Amino acid sequence: MTRKLPLLALAAAVLIGLGVWLLHAKAPRPAAQATAQAGDTAAPNSSPQTAGDQTPSAATASQDQSDPIGTAQAADAGSTPLEHLAALPADAALPASSDWKSGTNYDVISPAQSTTVAPGKVEVLEVFWLGCPHCYALEPYIQQWLKNKPSYVEFVRVPVMWGPVHRAHARLYYTLKSLGRDDLVEKVFTYIHDQEDQSGNESILVSTSQDDTFRQQQAWAVQNGVNADAFAKAYNSFFVSTQLQQAEEITNAYQVQGVPYIAVDGKFSTDVGKAGSPNKLISLVDFLAGWEHGHKQG
Repeated sequence: MTRKLPLLALAAAVLIGLGVWLLHAKAPRPAAQATAQAGDTAAPNSSPQTAGDQTPSAATASQDQSDPIGTAQAADAGSTPLEHLAALPADAALPASSDWKSGTNYDVISPAQSTTVAPGKVEVLEVFWLGCPHCYALEPYIQQWLKNKPSYVEFVRVPVMWGPVHRAHARLYYTLKSLGRDDLVEKVFTYIHDQEDQSGNESILVSTSQDDTFRQQQAWAVQNGVNADAFAKAYNSFFVSTQLQQAEEITNAYQVQGVPYIAVDGKFSTDVGKAGSPNKLISLVDFLAGWEHGHKQG
């Protein structure tokens, strides 16, 4: 027995050494090497930057941007890191497609946000700003899509609530909605982007004074057939105040960094830059909404 122990020890050492060698041989490439190899195929918008990190042309290419929650959170919100995927429910899966990739064309929202649509419906949410040229450029595509969207899709539009100008336009938006004048929402969108006042400056129906902002917006509404008193009553109504509060909550909950911003059923977010073009964005929204509807049905 005493003579066999050294042989057993030697055999064990050989087996351990072989196991270590095999583990080393199968180890993944270092991160830098993997990145270099994948660099040629990475999408240009797969890791969105904050406005401060971008050149002016890149920052304004397809969105108006803000940084209301800080640079570190903004960088995290625009990707699909492992901790986000780990936070998904156990039975959740990512949509499978050769055309659309998570983290490149769309992001997983974690935690997922609740929606207000009826059971069986899929919410498509657009966060926008009446003064955003990129939102205005997307508008014809949105309007065309609304004519042909699937019946299970419910479109919800929410004005972004970053600062005073955005809030002033949001109040005008909800005032017109409360008056049942959706036609004027489209008209004021066009007015803000196409009209100029006599001094040659863009007239965006917002002033440094809240009272003057109200007067400008009321005067525009009256010129377009709205009763002045009805506008004032709606402008200061509980309904409009409640809608503004909800818009504030949505802006914060989704950590919106740029508009137009699209969220599908509170689970996936995307934008024109990630999709590649307005037409591709519409196709991507249809794909995500269709997948989500099938996932619910299943």
